[in-house]
Amino acid sequence: MFSKVIVAAASSLLFATCTSFAACPINATKKLESVIASKPEFRETANAQVVRDLRTLRDAAVILDAYHQDRACQQVTAALNTLTASPERTLSAGDNDEAKANKIEESRRPKKAKP
Repeated sequence: MFSKVIVAAASSLLFATCTSFAACPINATKKLESVIASKPEFRETANAQVVRDLRTLRDAAVILDAYHQDRACQQVTAALNTLTASPERTLSAGDNDEAKANKIEESRRPKKAKP
């Protein structure tokens, strides 16, 4: 009887540990604003689109976490961490075409239903 209780407790502990490792590291996304503020490259007007993209990735991670899509959330969070770790590389690789950004912003606005 005692061994069954130990096995059950150990299984519960193992399951709890595994699920906590599988959860999305959403706390990492909460510090994005401080990262943006601390890196002058991100504060330049010419890089506004890149900063909007970073915030969009953060929002995506929060949404994926809310829907319990841990694997996708982890991937988005990892990409976000990579992009914020090296601003120079991110800015050189990113697309800062404002016309393209405006089209994306326009597509996000809700459309009125056609009668």
